[in-house]
Amino acid sequence: MQIKTSRKSGFTLVEIMIVVAIIGLLAAIAIPNFIKAREKSQTSVCISNLKQIDGAKEQYATEAHLTTGAAVTVGSVAAPGNLVPNYIKSAPQCPAGTTFYDGTVGAIGANPTCPNIVACPTHVLP
Repeated sequence: MQIKTSRKSGFTLVEIMIVVAIIGLLAAIAIPNFIKAREKSQTSVCISNLKQIDGAKEQYATEAHLTTGAAVTVGSVAAPGNLVPNYIKSAPQCPAGTTFYDGTVGAIGANPTCPNIVACPTHVLP
């Protein structure tokens, strides 16, 4: 005696809803962590750029015999075609926005600041 049963393969609505709920829960946990990691990496890149600008500024000040308090522009340390040597290959850009570190980068002896300091208050040299 053989019992014949017809089986339809597939997922029920309840099974699909459980899978969607699990995926939603995992996304709710993971997305804030990705945002925090991106902000942290942008901060570290901006601080690295500020360190490069500060080093180039100090090197330029030493070679140009500038004293403490003299203003230095990005153009004097990064712009190609100047009569002074280039201390940075190109003017860096803050990764949190499209703003370049332009204009004055601060006086000799003072730390340069991020151009997006209002939007990025953690982008400061330690």
